[in-house]
Amino acid sequence: MIKINEFTDITYSVESNIVVITINRPERYNALRGRTVDELLAAFKYAWVDKKVCAVILTGAGEKAFCTGGDQKERAEIGGYGETETGMFEIESLHKIIRAIPKPVIAAVNGFAIGGGHVLHVLCDLSIASSTAKFGQVGPRVGSFDAGFGTAYLARVVGEKRAREIWFLCEQFDAQTAERWGLVNKVVEPSNLMTSAKEWAKKVAALSPTAIKTLKHSFNADTDHIMGIQSIAFDVLDLYTKTDEAKEGGIAFTEKRSPNFAKFQED
Repeated sequence: MIKINEFTDITYSVESNIVVITINRPERYNALRGRTVDELLAAFKYAWVDKKVCAVILTGAGEKAFCTGGDQKERAEIGGYGETETGMFEIESLHKIIRAIPKPVIAAVNGFAIGGGHVLHVLCDLSIASSTAKFGQVGPRVGSFDAGFGTAYLARVVGEKRAREIWFLCEQFDAQTAERWGLVNKVVEPSNLMTSAKEWAKKVAALSPTAIKTLKHSFNADTDHIMGIQSIAFDVLDLYTKTDEAKEGGIAFTEKRSPNFAKFQED
């Protein structure tokens, strides 16, 4: 497992009984490559076993982006998301550990939460957004999708109609809309984002850890069956990303043009 002092794509900061995990690739809008996901997995494991830690804050470096999902530029350039410890892009494991860690995870959404980054904030137990944050999905536009927690759990959060709107239209919406839809708990000014997230984390830390842990597991129990759906979905996604159809989406993204999916329409 990657050691904390070896992190290059994220930072890991312990403040009393709170951990702040920051995706630190602002030059790529905090997009995820294989190394980033490996480091995030390690960070959540360190937070899990540290008995002093009662809550985790997940955020992104800079003011532009929380996370914009998989690094599509790297995917188009090298055909994947780069080297990893296991040889796999472990995004499914990252989703699982955010849910499984017996401590609340608070997303501090400081900018774009798009694609896989949108899924990450939805999976967090609580979300606080900067008033300048933007949300949305892009998968069907760039040759990707999340047909697991990114869809089924999203529908539990915002309802079926809104979830389908988010995925079928691939439009961005602001923090105020996200709050109105129930996607985020609170919207604050950018300068107050981390202060607000830490205030909530401290409130959690003052409560019974056994009660909080049990409550989190109970909340998750109602949607744990989505794990099976997610496993199927990621197997299909792995096959899909190797197709010309998926590659067209990724290449179009890097070339800053609209994808031409018409040639893949069934007769």
